[in-house]
Amino acid sequence: MRSMFTALTLACLSVAAGIAADASAGQAVFNRACKSCHGADGTPNPAIAKMFNVDMQDLKSAQVQALSNDDIKKIVSAGKGKMRPVNSVTGTDLDNIAAYVHSLKK
Repeated sequence: MRSMFTALTLACLSVAAGIAADASAGQAVFNRACKSCHGADGTPNPAIAKMFNVDMQDLKSAQVQALSNDDIKKIVSAGKGKMRPVNSVTGTDLDNIAAYVHSLKK
């Protein structure tokens, strides 16, 4: 019985690992869809911030890093403040971007 439980647990962990968000894939999506405003390393583009008259947060900041994956996905998909939704990012790309943003932690 114990070996069957162990095998089942390992199988579940393997499936979970296969569907986990991928920060590397998220970086590729981020570079395509977000980098022009948020900078390659999450540091806001000052020209964009000035043009839109906004105080953009550094994605490495404690405030952004405290956001949950769902919060980040909602901001990307629905927008926030003057930031418009990024309609080109959907599905697993949203999970991957959230993983990438969290990988930027200072």
